[in-house]
Amino acid sequence: MNNRFETLKVFCSLAETLQFKETANRLAISPPVVTRLIAELEDYLGESLFQRNTRQVHLTDFGEQFLPQAQQLLADSEKLFIPSKQRSQAEMNGIVRITAPSWRINDEILAKLLTALSPYPDLIIDWRDDMNKLDVVSHRIDIGVRIGLEPDPNFIVRKITDIGDMLVASPTLLARLGRPKSLEDLELRFPFFAQINPATGRAWHFPLNQERTLKPHHICFQSTDIYSGLQAVLRGNAVGLVSDFIAKPYVQTGELCQLFTDVEIQKWQLFLYRPYETITPQRVIQVFKLLEEILKEFFTDK
Repeated sequence: MNNRFETLKVFCSLAETLQFKETANRLAISPPVVTRLIAELEDYLGESLFQRNTRQVHLTDFGEQFLPQAQQLLADSEKLFIPSKQRSQAEMNGIVRITAPSWRINDEILAKLLTALSPYPDLIIDWRDDMNKLDVVSHRIDIGVRIGLEPDPNFIVRKITDIGDMLVASPTLLARLGRPKSLEDLELRFPFFAQINPATGRAWHFPLNQERTLKPHHICFQSTDIYSGLQAVLRGNAVGLVSDFIAKPYVQTGELCQLFTDVEIQKWQLFLYRPYETITPQRVIQVFKLLEEILKEFFTDK
């Protein structure tokens, strides 16, 4: 037998149809070729595979035993020689759960990610906007985006960029109260926006650096949502300590003024992470790589 796999295909097809002519039609060969290949296989194995007469064809007992082995061998060979494109698509089936901070820029980030994943229609993205770092076990998180001083060493981490905060106020507020003469003057006379930590229900502190934390005397607006607080700052109700990538566009248009540009404010790491796993699905690895590229491109542009 020159091509054992082709011969096994003929055998399996004939075992299903029990008709030489139908098998020939299915495989686009002639009935005499079917007869010849089956005869060669029987001679090779030293056993009859079919009992046949002028009207009927049946598997022999040996043929019944040989059939599942032949079917498994064909199935394994087909998996082995799946074209790379089909294999990659199969590996991209399933769900990938992603958690990210609740940022308005997520619309742009997600649009780029979904566009990049358009060749994989069977991939399901579960996107969670959440300011808390969701538990990877109970929430079954595959990939996360977070800001922090030090990433958790128990995760595979890709640093995206450094993000700092900016002390900002609107021209309206500064026209009313004047520019603060010092950080102490700012704490004493100016109203502040405070962002609430959803995990504790209390306002976050106002750390500038390792040596200095602001302690405002007057909080006039507080919210779990940074963008709600941003509105209070833009309207002249409060001073805000706002992430630089959020505040910069308003500083550039003159809608906000940066305060104390000479004061060094500690930077935080924006990083992408995924948990260490013995076996990581290819779809998670692929989405992780794409999201890393998109985030780096996005924050480089900013």
